[in-house]
Amino acid sequence: MDLGLKGKVALIFGASGGLGGAMSASLAAEGAKVVLAGRNAEALAKLGADLRGQGAEVLELVWDLADLSSIDAHFATIEDKLGGVDILINNTGGPPPSTAANVAADLWEAQFRAMVVSVIKITDRALPHMRAQKWGRIITSTSSGVVAPIPNLGVSNALRATLVGWSKTLAREVAADGITANIILPGRIATPRIAQLDSARAGREQIAVDDVVKQSLAQIPAGRYGNPAEYGDVAAFLASARASYVTGTVVRVDGGYIASI
Repeated sequence: MDLGLKGKVALIFGASGGLGGAMSASLAAEGAKVVLAGRNAEALAKLGADLRGQGAEVLELVWDLADLSSIDAHFATIEDKLGGVDILINNTGGPPPSTAANVAADLWEAQFRAMVVSVIKITDRALPHMRAQKWGRIITSTSSGVVAPIPNLGVSNALRATLVGWSKTLAREVAADGITANIILPGRIATPRIAQLDSARAGREQIAVDDVVKQSLAQIPAGRYGNPAEYGDVAAFLASARASYVTGTVVRVDGGYIASI
């Protein structure tokens, strides 16, 4: 199946991490020009080299999402080197584990700026080009916590749920311009973030990490953690020409993990 992505410019945030890297690789494999954005220059350079070795056109940008003042300059670089952004993958890092109660106001404010305001402002910057060409894809990667809140991830659950409401509202506003806006959320995908959360839980409950993993696997009908590439391929489909009638949705990539409808 030709996904119609050849030559499209895709900006992927969190590209130095597991899910962001996987989405970047899947889009590059379909012929998209990929802009790898993240804070870890070394990881971005490594992924960029790997993708170039496979024939992809790649641009790496060290980009701190909390720095809203850098948005226009970064977009100018992309537009100068590759062209306007056709596909935007909003993928932010997660806040530290926390309860919902008694969290310092400055932590809420800092994470809201980095996880929510940045996504909204970056999307606003990308929209004029998408509207002008009557084609665009906005994909926001969140967390299963927006469907079933995850214990001890109070800040993450709250802020990521904000993005779901924003994305659904946006989808209705831009659909007539040929632009889709969708949410994609992972279950237990084998990334460093999941390893960190498993380790944190093991520490809280004073049990072995292997026991945490066994308990997690027992709740996943597929019986395993997901492969990041499986997540990346779903994102590539949502970004594709073939998914032009899919918008305003929340797509779960979770092996059946989330029990709710």
